[in-house]
Amino acid sequence: MGEEQAHQSPAGSSTAAKLALFVASGATFLAVLDTTVVNIAFSDLRGDFTDASLSQLTWVVTAYTVVFAALLAVAGRVADVIGRKQLFLWSTVLFTVASVLSGFATGVPMLVGARALQGVGAAGMIPSALGLVLQHTPPARRQVAVGVWGAVGSMAAAVGPSLGGLLVDVWGWRSVFLINLPIGLAIVAISARLVGDTPSGRKLPDPVGTLALALGIGGVVFGVTQGTEWGWGSGSVLALIVGGFVLVLAALLLSKRQSAPAIELDLWRNRTFAATNVSSLLFGAAMYSYLLSSLLFLNAIWGYSELKAGLAVTPGAFSAALGAIVVGRRVGPSKQWAAVAGGSVLFGATCAAMYLLLGTERQYVAVWLPIGILGGLGIGAALTAISNAATAALEPQRFASGTGLLMTTRQIGGALGIAALAAILERHNVLDDTGYLQVFLACAIGSVAAAAATPWIRSRTR
Repeated sequence: MGEEQAHQSPAGSSTAAKLALFVASGATFLAVLDTTVVNIAFSDLRGDFTDASLSQLTWVVTAYTVVFAALLAVAGRVADVIGRKQLFLWSTVLFTVASVLSGFATGVPMLVGARALQGVGAAGMIPSALGLVLQHTPPARRQVAVGVWGAVGSMAAAVGPSLGGLLVDVWGWRSVFLINLPIGLAIVAISARLVGDTPSGRKLPDPVGTLALALGIGGVVFGVTQGTEWGWGSGSVLALIVGGFVLVLAALLLSKRQSAPAIELDLWRNRTFAATNVSSLLFGAAMYSYLLSSLLFLNAIWGYSELKAGLAVTPGAFSAALGAIVVGRRVGPSKQWAAVAGGSVLFGATCAAMYLLLGTERQYVAVWLPIGILGGLGIGAALTAISNAATAALEPQRFASGTGLLMTTRQIGGALGIAALAAILERHNVLDDTGYLQVFLACAIGSVAAAAATPWIRSRTR
């Protein structure tokens, strides 16, 4: 408790709590935005880099997502050991510099390398950002703060396509990266005013196990991401996925023998934390698949432009923010399991409604808009409740570590969801609505499966 009280002294100031929430939300917005915003710039990128193949250009997205997923868990551990503010500042600076390098890239190799650096920065920002929020916010206000933080993340994921479309339309693809410069500098300047946290005094995690964990997660995510393009039976994909699982298993075995393990196995003995990670994995798979398939459906089946499709899904972004804030403000610790279940079921029901009601005829106001708003509410409620339930199960000195693990499972789930989407669509004509409707049905099933883990969350939080 002495450490928590030391951490709470700056948190006693409402100004410090607000500043921490502001910079953490801004950094999270940038990190999540950059997982989706680049998709919309693909056609513009192909126009500038005419010699690059489509498979080469996909690395612009893959380099970021794979590195981001691979390092999240590691970054959370490092943040709790060396100090969340220190890692947050350095990670934000790296992310901003990498964004500028991406914006001025003269070729695809330079752009891919800069995007990988962005992934490193983003992986450091996310767990340390939430760690800062929890550190500077009094316990009684943490749920509300996590709700706001979750709302920003939900909005970033959904607003990315429309914001990206607008930027590309007006200023070209380079603006998608260069817009991060003023925002990143502002975040660094404001966060420097926060009181730094005292390092926990724990050792840095075992380097061999840490490397095995990062390479293992990266290998699995990369293999799953490339499965459709390279073929699920190809030697490269099988080597990446099997090799990735072997490395993760090696990290687990090494963690049993180390005083400072790469994976804190005792976290997984906490039933609430373990159950929230299961829900995070399943819900992440459904959500990321839904966000991408919605845009593809509007573009390919209803003939919307990229910008119009992005604007069409924006109402869902705002309702997701609303759902996150309501859960953060109104749902107590003992009822987080109900919010996870309710949000997941609501989102699953809207996906099922899309499967049953959508077709080639455009019905935006009558069908798409109300479904999208309800789906957004479910997304915001479920994600925030999952984060609140997980952080409530963590000791203060493990805030960043636990957050990093939680975000890792969501990213892995997202990679699996996108892979499932690609596998389903590959079996159908791109202009045939059948494939997209089957994806929506799969999203419904995945979301309901996420709700099925809530009895284990309830058993420890009621």
